[in-house]
Order: sequence, then C-alpha cells, then structure tokens
Amino acid sequence: MSDGESTLSQAADVIEEASNHKILDVLARAGFAVMALLHVIVGAIALAVAFGQPGDADATGAIEQLAANPWGPAVMWGCVLASGGLSLWQASEATLRMRGKPRKERVSKLISSGFLAVAYGSVGFTFANFAVGLRGDSGDSTRDFSASLMANPLGQWVLVALGLTIIGIGIYFIHKGARRGFKEELYHFEGTRRGRIIDSLGVIGHIAKGAALNLTGLLFVIAAAKHNPEESTGLDGSLKALRDHAFGPYLLVAIGAGFIAYGIFALIRSRFGRM
Repeated sequence: MSDGESTLSQAADVIEEASNHKILDVLARAGFAVMALLHVIVGAIALAVAFGQPGDADATGAIEQLAANPWGPAVMWGCVLASGGLSLWQASEATLRMRGKPRKERVSKLISSGFLAVAYGSVGFTFANFAVGLRGDSGDSTRDFSASLMANPLGQWVLVALGLTIIGIGIYFIHKGARRGFKEELYHFEGTRRGRIIDSLGVIGHIAKGAALNLTGLLFVIAAAKHNPEESTGLDGSLKALRDHAFGPYLLVAIGAGFIAYGIFALIRSRFGRM
C-alpha cells in the first residue's frame, strides 16, 4: 500500500470512529423518532381526509401540525438537528461502515442508505424552512418542480424515471414488509408476544407505505405521459385522488391506519433497533 493510500485509509478510520460516537447515535435515534411521529401524523391526516376533513396528508402537512404551537420554532430546530443527525448516520452506513464488505453488498447499501440520507436531509431542510417562517404547499412545490423539468428537452423522461424510481422504492417497502425484512433492524423482542405484535405493525406499516409510494410514483409517470405537471401532486394529491374513487375512502382508511402502524413500529425501532 502506498503512503497516499495509507493516509487515506487512516483518515477514513478516524472519520468512521467519529461516526460511531455516542452523540451521533443519540441524534440518529432522535431522528428515527421524529420520522415515526411524522408517519403517525400523516396517517391521522389521511384518516381525516377519508372522512371528508381538510388537511395535507404528507410530510409537509405533518410538519405544519407540529409547528402550530407556541413552542413551534424550538421544536422545528430540534427536529432539524435530529433529521440532520439521522442523515449523517445513514451516509456513514452507506459508505464508511461498508468498507471491507463484498462489492455487491457495498453497492446495495450505497443505494439504499444513500437514498435515505438524501430523503432525511430533505425532511430536515423542510423543518428548517418552517423554523424560519418559510411555509409552502407541498402539492404546489411538486407541480412547480414537474413543470420546470418538462420545460427542458429531456425533462419528461427524467420525470418518468423519477416516477419509476418512487414506484421501485414502493415495491421495495411492500416486499420488505411481506417477507419481514425489517426483523434484522429490530430483534430486541424476538420470540416474545410483544415481538409478534411489533412484527404485525411492521408488516402492515411497510406495505401501506409502499402502496402510497406506488400511487405517488404513478402520478409522476401519468404527468409525464400527459405532459401535464398538474397531474403530479405528491403524496397528498395521490391520496386525495384515491378518495374520489368508489372504494377509495376504504383504501385511504387502510393506508392511514398503515401509516400509523409504521409510525409506531418506527418509534419502537428508534429506541431498541440496531444502530
């Protein structure tokens, strides 16, 4: 090994050791708890929407509910810190902690944890916007984003690729829930009655989240096919569109309950899960 490679390896060891620090562990667990709470709130809003009540059944709508109290700014900045810590932890999972693993395993982890690092960072950015008083409608933001893409020559195909990616992630969640792939993340209650209940929450929650992501991705694909950015409305729009179909309200109730189940599962994972 050359001196340059040795120096890089030593630097990576130092950074990896820092990523294993107790502070990052605490922040990441707090981040998981924040994401769990957002899922519970989104699920509750989806249930309300199913019964004709107003509300934005997505992360932005959930954050707006958290911000609507006298302690809102402090809560928002706390969530920014927790989301940022979780994003950094996922980034270290995608890179530093996979050194020495087989190539196939490294690539798989780079894609899965890398995507989560970006997603959690994006949620943290939304919290920061609310903390400084910048609030917007997520549906409008999604439509504006789609419109800006379609204004470019290859934008329509990029939008299709984005929609198919979201659908792929949805399928991953459904598959993970159906085969109980989450058990490797949470084995604290393995073999107990409580563990069986937690498994059920995990199955229901992952499948419901996957179904919602499939609907969201499908709307992006439809928007690109029709060359109409108004069709891409994000999670909130996809759930509200579902409500307008014959059996839509029943499916919306099922998805809302599933999001709450996922949130409870994620909250338990934040406390007892593998880090």
